[in-house]
Amino acid sequence: MVIPNQPIGQTIEHPNATAVLFLGAASVLCCGVLGPVAWALGKRALDQIEESGGAYGGRAQVLVGYILGMIGTVLMIVFAVLFLLILMRGNA
Repeated sequence: MVIPNQPIGQTIEHPNATAVLFLGAASVLCCGVLGPVAWALGKRALDQIEESGGAYGGRAQVLVGYILGMIGTVLMIVFAVLFLLILMRGNA
């Protein structure tokens, strides 16, 4: 993959690296709904970084956001199930 206006041998950060990291962190800290979004964007960004042959950097940021997105998704599902169990028992 050739990135226009980029000196040969230098990498640039993937355009979504910071967004994936932010979405993954937000999904764990406050808004679990962002977890699947971080997961999907992270997977796409990781694939693009691998295909670029070293033209894109930011793999560590994307990987952390991707993993946090997975964790946020699992936490969202666990809390939703717990919430439904509490509602069914009538102890809300």
